[in-house]
Amino acid sequence: MAGNIDYEVMSAGIRGMFFMLTPNESSFEKVEEVPHYVQQATPFFILLMVLELVVGFLKTGAPVIPLGDGVTSLAAGMISRLPMLLVRGCELSAYMFVWDRYRLMELPWDCAWTWWFMFLGVDFAYYWVHRFAHEVSFIWAAHQVHHSSEHYNLTTALRQSLTQQFTSWIFYVPLALVAPPSIFAVHIQLNLLYQFWIHTEMIKDLGPLEWIFNTPKHHRVHHGRNLYCIDKNYGGILIIWDRLFGTFAEEKEKVVFGLVFPINTFEILYVQLHYFFYLWGRSQTYTTLADKVSTFLNGPSWQPGKGRLGDHVDNPPVTGKEIPHQPSWSLPQQVYVVIHFLLVLRTYHDLFENKAILSHFTILGMVLYILLTLTSLGYIIDQRPTAAILETVRCVIMVTLQRYGYVAPLLSSLAVPTEAFVSLSLLYWALQGFSQLLSIKRKAD
Repeated sequence: MAGNIDYEVMSAGIRGMFFMLTPNESSFEKVEEVPHYVQQATPFFILLMVLELVVGFLKTGAPVIPLGDGVTSLAAGMISRLPMLLVRGCELSAYMFVWDRYRLMELPWDCAWTWWFMFLGVDFAYYWVHRFAHEVSFIWAAHQVHHSSEHYNLTTALRQSLTQQFTSWIFYVPLALVAPPSIFAVHIQLNLLYQFWIHTEMIKDLGPLEWIFNTPKHHRVHHGRNLYCIDKNYGGILIIWDRLFGTFAEEKEKVVFGLVFPINTFEILYVQLHYFFYLWGRSQTYTTLADKVSTFLNGPSWQPGKGRLGDHVDNPPVTGKEIPHQPSWSLPQQVYVVIHFLLVLRTYHDLFENKAILSHFTILGMVLYILLTLTSLGYIIDQRPTAAILETVRCVIMVTLQRYGYVAPLLSSLAVPTEAFVSLSLLYWALQGFSQLLSIKRKAD
């Protein structure tokens, strides 16, 4: 019986990624009954990323997922889910609030027509979530995280924003006037899952499917910084919305990925938050209140005297020969970052598994430790002068947490080697930090 249950979970996980679940098997009366489809699909995320690596290496002879970029994307995905440790997702919480108090009618949860209505409704709402995220600067400040990679692979799909969910809920609440939250909870997950596999350069063209569905070919255009790519192809599952509303573009010349102005860093909190600070600084250069407010409400390219979305005359030219930013770090440092990333990933997994029995204080402390770790690893990838000092502090905290059982090794049999490795890491970075402090002191003298 257990084997059958595991098989069903695995089957739902893989089929959910391609929106191949039927209404009968994915309609539920209560939100609490809705499976965690994203969590079920996690092993398949890993499997497909490994497959992409292998196929990409066989085709090009080079890794299609650079280590620094891949770690940064995975770290962004981890950070984007941290608020769920303390509160239910904003989208579902807002939906349930409107449903409980203001619904106008109640579509039956067990009707196939309700399921298909929500398929179209959620995807239509996502189109506008996505479009506004590109056309309103303060929402773009959150969404730009997803576009910050100069590579396009399956890890890019996981490069998500910590803050975007705080605005996206607005576009889904009209559906709460008529459709049960349990059906929304299904479709908001399936819509997200579908968008994972389209983040790849390995799939070139899917023939007639390209007319209706969002595909890797269409979504590559969306991630491009070529002039013809900007603000195009917003669809989630269906590309018909872009065709209807005039935002569709075919893939033409080589797509150059990333932000118009690349940020050239792997420090995860900067990746997440830098554009908010940029908008604030830009708003302070204007004298009128209208221009200050417009900085946040108009498009990212807006300037006084231009239309709401501005223009792209100041964009750097794209030649197709651009070389993505790569860190200059040694092989031992790469191995070190991978090992410590896996350790914090295990801590992250255990935290989500045990959140029901942990105090809010413990959860908050572990969240801060995870943020510290991901930040410090970003400093190492970037080769920042203060990386050794920050990593020394982090290793001291890690040794303390491991002593009290909060940081677990990848395998229980590796507990002693893990502690020895962490202790050696602490000694190494302490020496590095001491050396850097001496260097800073010499320069000051």
